[in-house]
Amino acid sequence: MVDAVAIAREAQAALDAGRQIPRFTARFPGFDVTAARPVTAALRAIREARGEKPVGRKIGFTNRGIWDEYGVYAPIWGHMYDTTVREVSPGETAVVSDLPEPRIEPEIVLGLGRDLTPGMDLDAVAASIDWVAHGFEIVQSIYAGWAFAAADCIADGGLHGRLFVGPRLHLSRSERAGLANDLYTLRVTLLRDGAAVDSGSGANVLDGPVQALAHLAAVLADDPVNPPLAAGEMVTTGTMTRAFPVHAGEIWSTTIESHPLPGLSLALR
Repeated sequence: MVDAVAIAREAQAALDAGRQIPRFTARFPGFDVTAARPVTAALRAIREARGEKPVGRKIGFTNRGIWDEYGVYAPIWGHMYDTTVREVSPGETAVVSDLPEPRIEPEIVLGLGRDLTPGMDLDAVAASIDWVAHGFEIVQSIYAGWAFAAADCIADGGLHGRLFVGPRLHLSRSERAGLANDLYTLRVTLLRDGAAVDSGSGANVLDGPVQALAHLAAVLADDPVNPPLAAGEMVTTGTMTRAFPVHAGEIWSTTIESHPLPGLSLALR
């Protein structure tokens, strides 16, 4: 039997130290996605016990275009905390060099005004969203070379390292009604030091960020050990492009088309 608390402690200690460890699935036969659910709860308990406050969730691997690259073929999720999420203005500086093998992902962030409950359709999910923003998630891997299985990713907090959230766009009732389609058609270009490295769209994220949020709500409805999504949480919905390694001294930026959300820029150190 897998000891979820022991795995959570080892994973959190590795992340805190910025070091890497052998993947759990190679050491514990039977450690799969179902067995990893209690690890998520244990990670949250560890961080809450030292004073960190959960502020939302990250969804990973919503972009089917990167599944083959990482060998993970379904979305995962993890908690985010007041110590890992920061609201930024374009051009701010962020420290990410303490994370193991950090990579950057341009994402859409959704702020919840209502609890999400089982059985909600897409329109009801969209009506529960108070605001939308564009952000950079910095993901990390406590496993060398980004070699892992899905359960290892969950044990690493969903690979969450930092989330930098740009200006919030607060939504009217009519804007919520059209949000799923509006974010589906959004297009983003990702640039490193002014040079484009990739482009993508909201459609890459499980057919749209609102659809990704609905997926997470359904997953949590069948999860006996982790709480459902609640009003006040923010959810970052997954990368719209490939994820790219980042290094101190680089400036990463985005341009956005087909949506009023502004692009974002971030100087890394």
